[in-house]
Parts: sequence; C-alpha cells; structure tokens
Amino acid sequence: MTDIPPIEIFDSPEAAADAAAAAIVERLSAALIDRGAGHLCVTGGRSPGPVYDRLRDSPIDWSHVQVTLSDERWVDETSPDSNARLVRERLLKGRAAEANFVSLRGDDADPEHGAWAADLRVAPLIPFDAVLLGMGEDGHFASLFPGNPVLEQGLDPAGARLVLHAPATPTGAPTSPAPPQDRVSLTLHALMTAGTILVLVSGPAKRAVLEQDGDLPIHHLIRAYRGALRLLWSA
Repeated sequence: MTDIPPIEIFDSPEAAADAAAAAIVERLSAALIDRGAGHLCVTGGRSPGPVYDRLRDSPIDWSHVQVTLSDERWVDETSPDSNARLVRERLLKGRAAEANFVSLRGDDADPEHGAWAADLRVAPLIPFDAVLLGMGEDGHFASLFPGNPVLEQGLDPAGARLVLHAPATPTGAPTSPAPPQDRVSLTLHALMTAGTILVLVSGPAKRAVLEQDGDLPIHHLIRAYRGALRLLWSA
C-alpha cells in the first residue's frame, strides 16, 4: 500500500482554514526571504474561501507574490462559475490586492488555444512555493476528472505540458463534470513542482477517498509527489 501522509483532522472547516492559511504564509514568507518572490497556486470551489479571507491581510510583501489557479472553467470572469472571480473577490483584497494575478483564462476564442497560451503564462511561476487544492468525491483535483479524455496526459508526472484543455463530456454521461463546461487545468507535472501541496477537504465521503490506495486522480498525486503534502480534513 502507498505510504500516504496522515490525514490531519480538524474540528471545523474554520480550524482547517486557519491551518491552511498559516502553512501558505509560512511558505511564501520563506520564499520572499530566499529569493524576493513568492509563487502561489490556489483553487476554486466552496472550501477555499475562508482560507482566502485569512490570507488577504497577512503581513507579507504581496507586491512580490504571483498567484494563479489550479484550474478554470472556460467562462467569462464575471460569471459566478469563474474561479478567477472567487479569487478576486475573496483573496485579492486588503494587503493581498498588491499581488500579481496570472489568469488561466485569456482572450483566446477557444479553450484549446487558451490552454497553450496559459501554459506560457504559468511557466515563469514554476516552481510553486505552495499549492492549495480541493478534491471532489470522485477523487478529482484541479480539473483532472476520472474519465476525461485528457486525464492520462494530465496525470503524467513527466509530461511536457503545464496546462491542458479538459473538455466537457456530454451532458448526462456518467463521467461528466458538473457543471459540464470546458475547462483549462494545470497538470500533475506542473503541480508537483511545489514545495508544499495542501489538500483541503471536508465530509466523510472525501475522507474515505483519501484513505484509499486506489486509482483515482488524487491517488496518482499522492504517489507521485515528493514534497511536503498535507491532507487537511474537517467534518
């Protein structure tokens, strides 16, 4: 069985958010001292909002921090489905408003070309100092979903790409992401450059996934990553 890090159990999502924010500040602070710059990769969804609320007023030099996303839906940034909108509304406020945000969603007309353009924008941020990820009950992270056509390429730790177009599967298909939208996603190859990866989850179903040694996307990450991986869970 794969030797996975212990699952850190918290009494509440707020306590887990405290721990995640503290770990990110620690890594960014060290990077700012070591080389005068910090690279942070964050995620969308419901869980990370409280982490961003804690981070945005952290007393670090945000003007030298670059922030990007692990994945993005191919929607306008004004859409409620946009991860960039969440980051701008919850993280890039207060002191953190000085950070430079590198969007995965550019001006390209289609997500395939958009993924190539995002690959070039993300490359200067590699390696990341810290990555914050969520996880679905199906074991997906970023937009690397079970059954997606690019899953094998996205999970290749030696792959050449940093960002891929993860196409939506037909509505009603058993492996269809919800909502069924085209997305762009960082690859495992890009994410495993990080000094620290934090996986923030809640609920019994997701804890059960983390306790498995299976073949879901998150298990590929756990097996491949050699940095400081922390699994933060709350009920």
